[in-house]
Amino acid sequence: MQRFKSILYVIEPGEAGKPALERAVTLAENNQASLTVVGVIPRVAAGIGLADGGSISGGLQAAMVREHEARIVSLLEPYHQRLDVKHGVLTGTTFLEVIRAVVRNGHDLVIKCPESRDWMDRFFASDDMHLLRKCPCPVWLVKPEAPEPYQRIMVAVDVDDNYPASELQTRRALNALIMEMAVALAVSEFAELHVAHAWEAVGESAMRHGAFMRQPEDKVDAYVEQVRQHHTRLLDILMHEVGVKLGADAMNYVKLQLHLLKGQARKEIPAMAKRLDVDCVVMGTVARTGIRGFIMGNTAETILEQIDCSVLAIKPPGFETPVVLED
Repeated sequence: MQRFKSILYVIEPGEAGKPALERAVTLAENNQASLTVVGVIPRVAAGIGLADGGSISGGLQAAMVREHEARIVSLLEPYHQRLDVKHGVLTGTTFLEVIRAVVRNGHDLVIKCPESRDWMDRFFASDDMHLLRKCPCPVWLVKPEAPEPYQRIMVAVDVDDNYPASELQTRRALNALIMEMAVALAVSEFAELHVAHAWEAVGESAMRHGAFMRQPEDKVDAYVEQVRQHHTRLLDILMHEVGVKLGADAMNYVKLQLHLLKGQARKEIPAMAKRLDVDCVVMGTVARTGIRGFIMGNTAETILEQIDCSVLAIKPPGFETPVVLED
């Protein structure tokens, strides 16, 4: 299943990224896509004894670029027979330069290894979170220790229809895109695909335990079951639509399992990922468009801070990055 046409792989320092680079090359081959490999180095600023833009600072910057480019060329040497890989070195802040490269060159997927854990011991450090929030194309953060191929992939969808009409349309488009990419990844990796949706019966706690609107248990149980059945139907509708779009062959090939999780998505999705010991979570990070700079919902960010596996993060069609190109 061909999904991507132009892939950007971002090299991190050290040898840990080699499995991710292999994945990027294989994905480019399978999709007949172009692959560009870049490294990002800091911009040399004026300091003690260095004039900004002077010959010394300019020479130091050029030397750093040459050294980094030589390392990239060395890493790409084993792949010359398989694929014509473009490469380059960007200077500046990693997430800004990566996003600008995406905007300039029309890349439709960014792959990189996550940064080292920061002082708060979160899996995704600041540059990675900025990419997940602001990059206009999907971002695949590949954990270096992830098995090859993946064994289990989990896709998180939100089929709740209790949203304003304009936002609901965007959420449905995002769900379809998430599922399309998740199925493509599962087929490519020969992996199980687990589809998870978390739902809640609004007001259940107040009806069971509240002082002012407490209801008989059987009525509350009937209400909760009615909500569960409604979400089951919504998830079934999404699966049917995905099956029609992708075709029976793709859907039959994927070992698909559905999980309807009762509770808050920010709690239940990470918990399910841990229980299943999934290798990658596919999820959306934005559910609205048309508001430049609207970058991530609290639920998505809370989920990302709790999971400890690779992530393929997707924006809805029409998302606009708040990052602008430099003059």
